[in-house]
Amino acid sequence: MKKLSSNLLAAGLLTAGSLLAINAQAMSTQPEPSGYTQTKHPVMLVQGILAFDSIAGVDYWYKISEKLESEGATVYTAAINAFNNSVDRGEQLIKQLENIRATDPSIEKFNLVAHSQGGLTSRYVMSVRPDLVASVTTMGSPHTGAPIADVLDGVFPEDTLQGAAFETIGDAAGTLIDKLSGDDVAPGDTRSLTTEFTTAGAAAFNAQFPLGLPTEACGEGPASVTVNGHDIRLYSWGGGDTFTNAADPLDYLFGTAGLLFGGESSDGITGSCASHFGTVIRDDYKMNHGDLINQVLGLHSLFSTDPLTLYRTHANRLKEAGL
Repeated sequence: MKKLSSNLLAAGLLTAGSLLAINAQAMSTQPEPSGYTQTKHPVMLVQGILAFDSIAGVDYWYKISEKLESEGATVYTAAINAFNNSVDRGEQLIKQLENIRATDPSIEKFNLVAHSQGGLTSRYVMSVRPDLVASVTTMGSPHTGAPIADVLDGVFPEDTLQGAAFETIGDAAGTLIDKLSGDDVAPGDTRSLTTEFTTAGAAAFNAQFPLGLPTEACGEGPASVTVNGHDIRLYSWGGGDTFTNAADPLDYLFGTAGLLFGGESSDGITGSCASHFGTVIRDDYKMNHGDLINQVLGLHSLFSTDPLTLYRTHANRLKEAGL
């Protein structure tokens, strides 16, 4: 470009304004996406607890959307309650999926890629609206419950003064997060959230929505399910470490919460076996619950797979599967 411009100038065929325009065009030219992550169906990222999209410039899915989109994927982020049960959050997600599909008739279904509680939210959606779902992938989802929920339920029991305070503070915090994230959703329900992830609560949810779960302890679930004539592929992965980077403030939270597992492999919130759903890609990445979404700010173990690589590879896996 520089050589061509010089030759044209020398020949008197190029004005200064034209030269600036050519140089600006050259600088703005971006490489075409490689297509490596270009799935047939759009990816919908479904958050767990604290389900914000972006607050103060920080995304829940830190740099994950950008990574997938840079190589061809179409990516959406769920607008659902920060604190609420998975059925109510699932209904909010269904409404959003319907709205997206209504504005773009070329979209038939979605690949739901879900973290933590987002996995249960997605399981509900695939069970009641399979026509919207091509695949469900869960990461660190506590499908059989989370010990921290049993602790919270014991420390702040329902119908007690401390329980009422817990619910009031939790509901207020959830509403604030929803507003800061710009999510137009009804108020949430902190109590129904924590109850859902107790041992008993998870068992009740699983009895109602069992699709995709292993039939034996720490086993694999089915690779796919067919619901009302709609085939849905199922995947999961999880972490097996609680403390991965001393510079990450979340590691101290997950490292402490991980003590509740009594030595069982976990990511600090979800036991490795509890994360099993559908085809288990792996359940022992050197990642904690935050690392699974590349938080905080991309801090993770220097001796393990970059979380962004997991999402990039999985998008290609979905592509190769025709999803």
